[in-house]
Amino acid sequence: MSDMPPGSVVQAQQAIDLPQRPITLPAFEEQPLRLKGRQRMLAGLKRISSSQSVARLNNPRPRGYSGNGKGSVSCISLSSALNTPSLGTSLTQELSTGYSTAPTSAVTTPGVQIPLFDERARVRYLSSLDGKTTAAVPGDYRPTTRSALTTPGIAEVNEDYFSRPVSQPAEKVRDFNFWRDLPSELKMEILTYLEPRAVIRCSTVSKSWQSMCFDGQLWSVLDTADFYQDIPADALVKIITSAGPFVRDLNLRGCVQLRERWHAKGLADACTNLQNFSLEGCRIDRSSIHNFLYANTGLVHVNLSGLAGATNSAMKILAANCPRLEHLNVSWCNNIDARGLKKIVEACPNLKDLRAGEVRGWDDLDIMQDLFMHNSLEQLVLMNCDSLTDEALTTLIEGRDSEVNLLTGRAVVPPRKLKHLDFTRCRGITDQGLRSLVDNIPDIEGLQLSKCRGVLDATLVELLPTTPLLSHLDLEELDDLSNDVLQALALSPCAKRLRHLSISYCEHLGDTGVLPLLKTCTNLRSLEMDNTRISDLVLTEAAALVRHRAPRTLIMGPAEFKPETGLRLVAYDCQNVTWTGVREILSRNAEVFVTTHTTELPPLAKNSKTSSALSSTDTLPPTAVAAPPRLCIARTTSFPSQIITLKCFYTFQPTVEEHTKRVLRGDFLAARRLERKWAEFMVAQEEAGAAGAGSRRRRRRAREAQMMHADEAEEGGGGLGGGVGGGGGRRRRARSGGCAVM
Repeated sequence: MSDMPPGSVVQAQQAIDLPQRPITLPAFEEQPLRLKGRQRMLAGLKRISSSQSVARLNNPRPRGYSGNGKGSVSCISLSSALNTPSLGTSLTQELSTGYSTAPTSAVTTPGVQIPLFDERARVRYLSSLDGKTTAAVPGDYRPTTRSALTTPGIAEVNEDYFSRPVSQPAEKVRDFNFWRDLPSELKMEILTYLEPRAVIRCSTVSKSWQSMCFDGQLWSVLDTADFYQDIPADALVKIITSAGPFVRDLNLRGCVQLRERWHAKGLADACTNLQNFSLEGCRIDRSSIHNFLYANTGLVHVNLSGLAGATNSAMKILAANCPRLEHLNVSWCNNIDARGLKKIVEACPNLKDLRAGEVRGWDDLDIMQDLFMHNSLEQLVLMNCDSLTDEALTTLIEGRDSEVNLLTGRAVVPPRKLKHLDFTRCRGITDQGLRSLVDNIPDIEGLQLSKCRGVLDATLVELLPTTPLLSHLDLEELDDLSNDVLQALALSPCAKRLRHLSISYCEHLGDTGVLPLLKTCTNLRSLEMDNTRISDLVLTEAAALVRHRAPRTLIMGPAEFKPETGLRLVAYDCQNVTWTGVREILSRNAEVFVTTHTTELPPLAKNSKTSSALSSTDTLPPTAVAAPPRLCIARTTSFPSQIITLKCFYTFQPTVEEHTKRVLRGDFLAARRLERKWAEFMVAQEEAGAAGAGSRRRRRRAREAQMMHADEAEEGGGGLGGGVGGGGGRRRRARSGGCAVM
C-alpha cells in the first residue's frame, strides 16, 4: 500500500454529521518546527528496508494501489507489517474508527488528544488520480505525479493479497468458413477464371451458389462457340435473362436449341446493352431479330449470316437505331439485297466492314456511288455475287463523272481505304473492271480474285507494283496467267511482306516463276501449288528457304526440342513432283546435327598436405609441380526451329503425315528411321516396276547377302582368339533374324 502525502485527508466530521462532544485543550505550548518535503519524509521513517535490491530492480514498477475501490484488510496489514510511516495522518485509511496503528506526528506531539469518532462514522480515502473522487479536494492537495506517491525501496502492490483473480470466460472460437466469409467481389473474381461450362456445373452446389453463378457480372462476354452443343436450352435462357443488361458481347452461333425459346421469359428483350451480336446459324424468327435490334441501340458488330429471318426490314431498323455500326455480316441472307444495304450505307458513316456474299442487286450504281462518296470501307467481301459487273466495280473505285487524267486515261480520285477485297467467284468481273484498281488501292493487304474469268497478265503486272502492303494473294483457277505474273510479284515492293499465295489450278505456272518467287519472298507461310507444272526443284528450294530463314536451335547435352510449323506447302496432283522431292522435305524436317568438342574444366582446389609438401621441395621444376589440365568432352545438338508441312500425292500422304507427327513431338530418331524405311521401299518399288526388274532385284539382294556373309566371317576370324577353339572362324547367326536372300 502506498503512503499518502501530507494534507491529503479531510476530516470526516466535515462531511458526516457527528455528535458534538466537549473537548478540553491544554495550555498553549510552543510547537517544534515542522519539517517539509524530503526532510519530513526522512525524519518520519523508523526503519529502512534491509534489502537494497528492490530499488535496483530493472523491471518497471507495477501500478500502485488505487483508492477507487473499497478498502480491505490487506491494506492495513501490509502497512503495519512493513511498519512504514505514512506521509499523512493514519485517519486517511478507510475503515479506520479509532487511533492509527502507524506512528504519526500527531501521536508524538505531547498534549494533543485525538478525538474519538463515532462508530458509525467512516473515513473515506480521497487521494486518487480519478477526477470523480478528487473533485472536492483543493488543487493544492491533489497529487500531480506518480513519483510523489511512491516511496523508494518499497515494492508496490498491484492488487490485494486476499483478493482472488476473477477468471475471464474464454472467448468462444467462431466457426471459420473461408468461402462464406469471403467478400462477394472476390468470389466473383475467382469465378471469372473458370470456363463457362465449369460455372454452370458449380451452380448446382446450392441456392447461394446458383444465384452467384448466374450473376450478370460473370457473363459480360457470353461466347458459346466452344460449348454451344453441350449447354441445354434452359440453362442458356437462364444465363441470358439473368445477365441481361450486363452482357456486352453475345455470340450464339450455332445455338439451334433455342428455336422454341426466343419468346420465353422475355429472352429477346433481356439484353439492352449489346455491342457485339452474332446469331449466325441460329433458327430464329423475324420478330425476335427485330426485338434484338430495337432493344440495343449501341450495336457495333452485327453478324446475321445465313439467317432466313433477316430481311430488308431488319436492315431498316438497324439503320434507324444503330448509327454506331462498324461491322455487318449478312452473307447468304437470301431475303436481303442491295436496297436494304443502301440504307445501312447512308445511315452508318462509320461502316468499315461489309460482308455480303451471295447478296443480289450489286449492279445498282447508286449504292456503289454512296460507298465511293463515304470512302470508309476497309473490308468488302462480295464472294459469289454474280450481279457485280465491271461498271459497278469501276463506280466503286473511281466514282461517276470523275475527272480523268489525259495522259494516263485514268480518273483522278482520292485513293481508297480498302485493306481487303474478296471477289471470289464474281463471274461478272473481267480484266477491264480490275484495271480500275491500279494506283487506287495502295493500302490493300488481301486481294482474292479466285475464279474470276478473263484476268490477264498485263493487268496484274501493272497492279502488283502499286500494292506495297500486299500480304495475301489468291489467284486460284486463273487459267490465262503465266510465269510473268510470278516474276513481277517477285520484283514488286510487296515481295518481303507476302505471306500467303495461292496459284492452284494455274496450269501454265511452273518452276520458271515459282523458283525466283521462293528466293525473294522470304516470309512466306503458305504456298498452294496443286495442279501446276512445278517439279522437285521447287520442293528443294522451299527446304533451303526455311533452312536459311529460321535459325537452328542449339542445346548443350542430351535434350529434347519440339519445332513449330514454318511453311505450309500444297503440291498434290503435280505430275513433275516425285517421291525424291518429298523425301527432301522429310530429310530437312528431321535434320539434327550432333557435334562434340573438348572443353577445359576449372582446376580443383589444392589439398593442404600436398601444398605443404610441394613447398618443402625446392628442387622440383615448375613443370613437375603444375597439374595437367582437366578436359571434358561436351556435346552440342542443333535442331530445326521450323519445319515444312506438305500435302502431296495421296499415296505419299500417310507417310508424310506420320513423319510430321513424329517431328512435331520431338522424336527425331523415329522420324529418320521412318524416312529411311520409306526410301528403301520406294527404291524397291521402282526396281520392281521396271522391265526385267525381278532378276536384277534378286541378283542385287544376293550380292548384299554375300557381302554380309563375308563381313561376318571376317569379324569372326579376326577377333580375339578367332582361329582358336571350335568357334573360331565360323559364321555367326544372321543379325536380321531371317533369310537374307528372300
